[in-house]
Amino acid sequence: MTFKSTTYSILHKLMQLYTTLEIEQLKQHEDFPYFLEITEWVKNFLGRPHPNLGRPGAVCPFVPYSLKSNSIRLAVIRTKDLYPEQLEEVVGRYRSIFLGMEVKEQELAINKAFLIIFPDIDEGAYQVIDNVQQKLKPLFVESGLMIGEFHKRNESPGLHNPNFRPLRSPIPLLAIRFMVEADLPFLLSPTDPHLRIKYLEAYLKHFGYKFTDETKFKNAYQALALAREELTAIVR
Repeated sequence: MTFKSTTYSILHKLMQLYTTLEIEQLKQHEDFPYFLEITEWVKNFLGRPHPNLGRPGAVCPFVPYSLKSNSIRLAVIRTKDLYPEQLEEVVGRYRSIFLGMEVKEQELAINKAFLIIFPDIDEGAYQVIDNVQQKLKPLFVESGLMIGEFHKRNESPGLHNPNFRPLRSPIPLLAIRFMVEADLPFLLSPTDPHLRIKYLEAYLKHFGYKFTDETKFKNAYQALALAREELTAIVR
């Protein structure tokens, strides 16, 4: 099968997104075990408090509301025989689908999320999903979205406890959701000032003057100014 035909075959199945309630009706689906395992992980890990989290509330504070409003949609992507460029294209298409999907009456946009599951990526190839996330994050952030990588060996620390690993999942996946004000720390991490400036400009543009937390608004502007100074120093 050619590069283009393989990509087309995968893209043709892109709209096969299922809510957590719909998954309950998919017991005969070949990917049901993966849907079920991730759904249980979302409910029992992301959607609940954890003693090592470092703050009260669920690991992901939006998950309980997302589950209640049936706003989480899942898809399984088979990566066998896919080149990295094809995988990037497939995931990139989900950005367009996410942005183009209307929010249902009972939903809040902030609670909408896509979980793209990759059961074919084994423990020795987690770098594949990390690379896709790093490559596509600028495009997603520019669109007011966040894309996060989850797998068993993710070493990203928690914001409130550096020894906690909130981005570990039983099956590799990428999560897509709308950007929120609390995402500022995730946009300050790049060591490259060019990328940091790009993220912070997109963050400020996305929220404009609609910040509910004045401190985050000020911190974002200060971080942007520092990144620009750092870039100027490098150029000199």
